[in-house]
Amino acid sequence: MIALARAVTLLVGLGASCGHAADIGYLAPPGVPAKEFPAPQRPVAQIVSPGRASEEHRDSLNEAGEVARLLELKPGMTVGDIGAGSGYHTVRLSRLVGPTGSVIAQDVTRSYLIALAKRTQRLRLTNVTFALGKPHDPRLPASSLDAAILVHMYHEIAQPYAFLYNLAPALRSGARVGIVDLERPTSEHGTPIELLRCELTAIGYREVATHQLAGDGGYLAVFSPPEPGNRKAPRDIVACRGAGTR
Repeated sequence: MIALARAVTLLVGLGASCGHAADIGYLAPPGVPAKEFPAPQRPVAQIVSPGRASEEHRDSLNEAGEVARLLELKPGMTVGDIGAGSGYHTVRLSRLVGPTGSVIAQDVTRSYLIALAKRTQRLRLTNVTFALGKPHDPRLPASSLDAAILVHMYHEIAQPYAFLYNLAPALRSGARVGIVDLERPTSEHGTPIELLRCELTAIGYREVATHQLAGDGGYLAVFSPPEPGNRKAPRDIVACRGAGTR
């Protein structure tokens, strides 16, 4: 699949792929190593599936529409679907941002991205780029995203402090990060909102708003990334304790 010129521009000099399954890889050089950051003081859920629920059920709740509306996503934007999995949001974002925008579908599981690349080829979605990441580093180009979404996957990030730190440079000025999860312990595939706030604040992210989604969709927490000069040094980051850490 051929990505749009805007998406291709992001990859110049980075040796990364567009949409051909065999070429899926990293879009950017490594960020700060995981060893520089504290480990999370709570369980990390295992990755068990590329999708949370049936797409028909999620559509019945208008999940993608609500996330897009609350994050004010618009045509022409570049949006990162972090932990894209089977591509529920990637497919819908591709249509929303249109031919002048692009979607970067990122995941740490390469087989998920390969399957998603084939899906977007079948659907003739030409504005999707694929990005392989590490558990501590999304490996995304600097200043590439107008927004990023992390949907029902935050509790599966093995190195959340490193991951959030290394995500920040990919976010443009004024960008928003939207995290969707359930109000339950991380061991039960959710993230208590108190814990989420603590971990993002530890890196320097600022909470903008929190919204309850329909049905069993959980919450959407919206954050703004730390300004480049205000991002804490890895050695100054303190892991959260006692904030919904069961």
